[in-house]
Amino acid sequence: MGDWAATRRVWEKWAANSVSSSGAPLKGALLLNYDPSGPSRLLPIIAEQEGTIFKAIDMQPFLDYIKRNNLQMEIFSIGRSQYMVTSIHEHWFCGHCINTSNPGGEGVIIMQIGAYLLVALYEGSLGSASEAMVAVDQFEWQLNKRSR
Repeated sequence: MGDWAATRRVWEKWAANSVSSSGAPLKGALLLNYDPSGPSRLLPIIAEQEGTIFKAIDMQPFLDYIKRNNLQMEIFSIGRSQYMVTSIHEHWFCGHCINTSNPGGEGVIIMQIGAYLLVALYEGSLGSASEAMVAVDQFEWQLNKRSR
């Protein structure tokens, strides 16, 4: 997936346009080190984050959920938010927040890109989910383009 410096440049450019700025489709995003075939000592677990304030320990229950690979049968948590999986695809899945106080709803898209998990948080429902997916696809495309 290329070197870390290149990944970080792609992240910074993408996050500036896609996360927490005026009109951005995402309220937060995290890039997590995640390579199930690699050594478990990859640290930090959170490689980058924007619009969120999580520590590595906050993400451990989520990573345990991913490792169990029982996506449709369990509810997962990211921070205080609990999510139910609504759609599963080859290398990504999405979930709807079931304990939100936001009347418009909240959701998350999780995509595995090489040795990373991109966690993209958004507010709203169908239209917002579509915009969030476009943003996630753009990050994947830029990162894959950079690594070729």
